Amino acid sequence: MPNPTAAMLVIGDEILSGRTKDTNTNHLACALTAAGIDLKEARVVSDEHDHIVDAVRALSARYDHVFTSGGIGPTHDDITADAVGAAFGADVGVRDDARDLLAAHYAEQGKEFNDARKRMARIPDGATLIDNPVSIAPGFSIGNVHVMAGVPKVFHAMVATVVATLSGGKPLLSETLRVFIGEGDIAGPLGALADGNPDISLGSYPFQIDGVFGSNIVARGTDPVRLKSVIEQLAKALGVEHK
Repeated sequence: MPNPTAAMLVIGDEILSGRTKDTNTNHLACALTAAGIDLKEARVVSDEHDHIVDAVRALSARYDHVFTSGGIGPTHDDITADAVGAAFGADVGVRDDARDLLAAHYAEQGKEFNDARKRMARIPDGATLIDNPVSIAPGFSIGNVHVMAGVPKVFHAMVATVVATLSGGKPLLSETLRVFIGEGDIAGPLGALADGNPDISLGSYPFQIDGVFGSNIVARGTDPVRLKSVIEQLAKALGVEHK
């Protein structure tokens, strides 16, 4: 039985402008790989309502799970909750449980629970809150979409919470063959091996060291014995040793 599938939707003009580097996708990919959930697609969209709605609908229909990061803070451009609500046809408003969490948090800090901070308690109807042990403001899950903060430390904590509740498959493993052979000489044997093993992902990742071309050939799958066998077959075809 194939592993469940997932997609990542990164939301934010700051990512597309280059001002902020996205590290959340890499973190999610590692967490899902370990859980046996295959991350199949990642998108980045701007802080535009219709763009977010379209992306959420498309990804939600195609994959078992969708994870989003960004756009659930207190400022005017934090519109993810509204857009995700619209994608599911759900009304969005300040919810009592989310408001109470935030009110208690800011009271403890001696800060005003103002209208901007109350925006972080706006949740689509029917959604389930995602715990935020770092800064309290919750994410939420609705349908198969898990909406989380963009701040990496908070995102990491939310991912841990959500992934622990999901049913996964077999963890995706990898086996690597490093060769100092150009891709033009690798392509034929690699392609033949890929054709004969459609259930294993084979990729070639070239590099150059002191003018010498080489490649890291990576086999990915869930069966360690098969992976090792495929890499050994390729090593033999290329006339190199696999350690």
